[in-house]
Amino acid sequence: MVVEHELGRFGTRRARPAERTRDLVRNPYFPIWPATALLFLVSPLIAPGSMATSALSSTIPFAAILAIASIGQTLVIQQRGLDLSVPGMISLATIIVTKYPGGHNSGLASALALVVGAAVAAGIVNGFAVTRLRVTPLIATLGVNALILGVILQITGGSSTATPAPALVSLAFDKTGGVPNTVLIAAGVIAVVSLVMRRTAVGRRFVIVGTSAPAAYVAGIPVRAYVWGTYVAAALFYALAAVLLAGYVGTPGLSAGNDYLLPSITAVVLGGASLAGGAGSVVGTAMGAVFLIQLQQDVFGAGAPTSVQYLIQAGVIGTAMALRNLHLGAGLRNALSRDRRRGQLPASGAAT
Repeated sequence: MVVEHELGRFGTRRARPAERTRDLVRNPYFPIWPATALLFLVSPLIAPGSMATSALSSTIPFAAILAIASIGQTLVIQQRGLDLSVPGMISLATIIVTKYPGGHNSGLASALALVVGAAVAAGIVNGFAVTRLRVTPLIATLGVNALILGVILQITGGSSTATPAPALVSLAFDKTGGVPNTVLIAAGVIAVVSLVMRRTAVGRRFVIVGTSAPAAYVAGIPVRAYVWGTYVAAALFYALAAVLLAGYVGTPGLSAGNDYLLPSITAVVLGGASLAGGAGSVVGTAMGAVFLIQLQQDVFGAGAPTSVQYLIQAGVIGTAMALRNLHLGAGLRNALSRDRRRGQLPASGAAT
């Protein structure tokens, strides 16, 4: 009976419930869940009314939009990069999708096609600079962001007063089955990306490239194609977030994307991904976006100025990175100690 309990099919050992719980807690993506739950519990104390139905209904769509944008940032960070073209891409997409339809549904389809084309072009330029010109991702994406801002000024002449098409407004504001469409779209994106990353060969190769590009190259994986495709995919996610944002806010300004650079990075870090590249979790990133939006709601509800919000975001990034490093360090020490007890490694201080 003991043997049957301990061993699964083909002699592989089944993890006990206690072991599965311990492994879950050690997972670098796990801490954001209890942290978010705790934040929602203390929110009424920090900002009374922040948990009211009206307050939540107004913040949840923004959390969904930030989650979609942060997924793009997650992919780039997994490839050891950092995308600073987020503000420009979101701003450009919001302007295109509101300016070109002229407030009419008939022009919405062509405007969306232009948004897709602009996102693909921006991603191609980013990928070319990083893979072919070997420019540091930080510098490459910063330059592309400046280029996009120039395109925005050329299109708008410095002012933007266009309103979105009614169909786009309906898409952003309406609910399906009582759930906001923005949340359903974000959930669908998260599910698809997570499935691709975890269950397909493309996703596994993507993680290998981000973990060690030289090893991936030796294994025959087209490293440049994966990195290039990452920036294109990321730009498309920024564009999708921008389209929903344009429909929700109505008349986005020229700098609509400026509020998404630091939050997108913060959400990725809160979700447990490492800025050194490799593994990441889009589900963790999405929960990080929820945490961050609720934190902003609490800060505003408490009457704190915008400067305090930025300080809090910087503090959250630093704290999350420090806790993650401590978490991984403890996991590594536990693994080494376990291997020593099993005799797989020499005892500490033993001659090698």
